[in-house]
Amino acid sequence: MLEKYIRERLKTKDILLMTHIVVGYPSLDASMEIVEQMVEAGVDLMELQIPFSEPMADGPVILKANQKSLEAGITVKQCLEFAHKAASRFDIPFLFMTYYNIFYKYGVQSFIEDIAKIGIKGAIIPDLPPEEGADYAELMKNNDLCPIYIFSPTTTDARMKYLSSWGQGFIYCMARKGVTGKETQFSDDLNEYIGRCRTNTDLPIAVGFGVKDKADMDYLRGKADIAVIGSQTIRIVDEKGVAAVGDFIRGL
Repeated sequence: MLEKYIRERLKTKDILLMTHIVVGYPSLDASMEIVEQMVEAGVDLMELQIPFSEPMADGPVILKANQKSLEAGITVKQCLEFAHKAASRFDIPFLFMTYYNIFYKYGVQSFIEDIAKIGIKGAIIPDLPPEEGADYAELMKNNDLCPIYIFSPTTTDARMKYLSSWGQGFIYCMARKGVTGKETQFSDDLNEYIGRCRTNTDLPIAVGFGVKDKADMDYLRGKADIAVIGSQTIRIVDEKGVAAVGDFIRGL
């Protein structure tokens, strides 16, 4: 179980790191090299994003990576093959992050059964609330996969409790409103919000959206269980190349 893995890992680390890549950006081979560098640098778990044409939760950096990956012809089948190879090769949990249309077009039951077979541990689908995804959540749990749900600063306490009742593994806590990659103020307001997240779920909490450097990681130590870095890694790849990823991750 993903939650058990996270809690065991937290016995020896004060915060875990989850990274995010867009499969196929800047290429499939480069994506696997990025995964390898991240794992060797100490990443604890990883989101593999299946590129989608309208990634509504993502800002310009990840949006561009999605578009470039699709322009290069990356398919869902290739993403499944990539994930299978990564999960077989590296001893950390991998999750899929994508949007519900990918599941819907493939066939929800078939997709969930197939990702369970290749070693994926869960999925994050930002545009599928529990009210519209009861069958999805049940199928995920029946296949020993974790449906990951999302809190935001505008989520009420009652809604947090409700979402938590559907979730497994951990809760993804958006550090602010809006899309990925924009500036986040690591302040007392964020601290209060993280405390509210803690109060309303018994699951480990991951904080993402705007985490970009060691100072942000240090701020989250003792507050969150997992820090999530996505857009900043893509910026590093764009600015310095794939070879710079490992040193960036180690520097956190």
